[in-house]
Amino acid sequence: MREEAVMVSVRNHLWFGNNKAEEAARFYAATIPGSSVDRVVEAVEGIPGANPGDPFIVEFTVAGLPVTGLNAGPAFTLNEAFSFYLSVDSQEEVDRFWDALTADGGEPGPCGWLKDRYGVSWQVVPKRLEELCGDYTTEANMRATNAMLKMGKIDIPTLEAAYRGEDVTVS
Repeated sequence: MREEAVMVSVRNHLWFGNNKAEEAARFYAATIPGSSVDRVVEAVEGIPGANPGDPFIVEFTVAGLPVTGLNAGPAFTLNEAFSFYLSVDSQEEVDRFWDALTADGGEPGPCGWLKDRYGVSWQVVPKRLEELCGDYTTEANMRATNAMLKMGKIDIPTLEAAYRGEDVTVS
């Protein structure tokens, strides 16, 4: 017996309790390469908590990943249980994205995590971190990991120094 192929797709669906889905999508499109605002659907009469004509559903793309944003009031809010993992190549990119995403009310967090002004959590992670921490089996991997655990924004030169066994101060 032959099974038929089923076409499905998956996308992230974020509930913006602050009614900022369109604003957030436009910010991401302007900040993150490969991002765009793809479609904005306005609320119609009869949708509880929504004003007719206001943005209600916003379809957007973040670095190639399809996302749906929903403006549906404060009943549910975003939290750290969901985050975008933004993998970058250099310290310059870590700094640029960290600064952009924490600006205007964003909040820095530990270990490369932050929350942007819209309440969306992000991890800004240099690819070098993954290389230095490896599979956590060597002393060098563990030194780099322990240094990372003391950081907010990831600092590649400090991770590399810790990996080499140098004394490092993480602020």
